[in-house]
Amino acid sequence: MELEGGPRAPHAGGRMGRRRDKASSSMAAAAMSLVQLERWLQDRAERRPVATSLPMLDGFTAAIVAGPVSISPLDWICPLLAIDVDAFNHGGTVEFAAISAVVQHHNAISNTLSTNAKKFEPIHPRKPNGDVDARPWCQGFHAAMQPRLSAWAPLLDTRNINHGLLLPILLHCVDDQSRPLLGPARKGPETKEFLRNAHTDIPAVVEAMRQYWMPIRYARPG
Repeated sequence: MELEGGPRAPHAGGRMGRRRDKASSSMAAAAMSLVQLERWLQDRAERRPVATSLPMLDGFTAAIVAGPVSISPLDWICPLLAIDVDAFNHGGTVEFAAISAVVQHHNAISNTLSTNAKKFEPIHPRKPNGDVDARPWCQGFHAAMQPRLSAWAPLLDTRNINHGLLLPILLHCVDDQSRPLLGPARKGPETKEFLRNAHTDIPAVVEAMRQYWMPIRYARPG
C-alpha cells in the first residue's frame, strides 16, 4: 500500500521500485469507484463511519494529506470507514475495495497538491437553491483534526497570524450540539454573501496549510 503525502523522493530503482509499483497497481485494480464508495458508506451508516458521504471523506482525506503529522493508514482509514484492522489483510473483499479506493483518493490529492496545487478542487454538493454546500467537506476536515488537536494547536491559536487559514473551514463546522463552531454569525446581507463564497478560499488554504506544516512534518533528524 502506497500512501504519498510528503515531498517527492527520487524514484526507487531496481527490485524495490518494481515491487512498489506492482503494489500500487494492485491497489488501483482492487479499488471501487468513488460513486460506489459513497453508496457503500451510506449503506453502512449504522456502523457510524466518520464519513457518511464522499464530500466528508474528501475533506477528511485532505486534512490527512495537509496536516501537521504523518499518520499510519490503519489509524485513520479504520475509523473513516468503520472497518476493522483485519480488513487490510484480505484482498478481494468489499472492505478491501473500499480501502483501496481511499488510498487511491489520498494519493490523488497528494499528487495534485504536490505537482499542481491550483487544480485541487474539494468535492462539494449543491444546496437545493444551487449554492455550493461546503459543510460536509469542512466537517470531514474538522473530524480528521480531532484525534490530534494538540498537533494542530498552532493554527488553532487565535494569536497566530496563520490562524486565518482555518477560518474558511471552521466557519462551516458545528459542535456536538449543532451550534456554529465559531459562534453565531452576524446577521445581514454582507454575512450571507461572505458565507456563500467562503468555500472559494478552501483550495488555497489547504495548500497553504500543507506548506505551513511541511518543515515540521518532514523535518530531518538532527
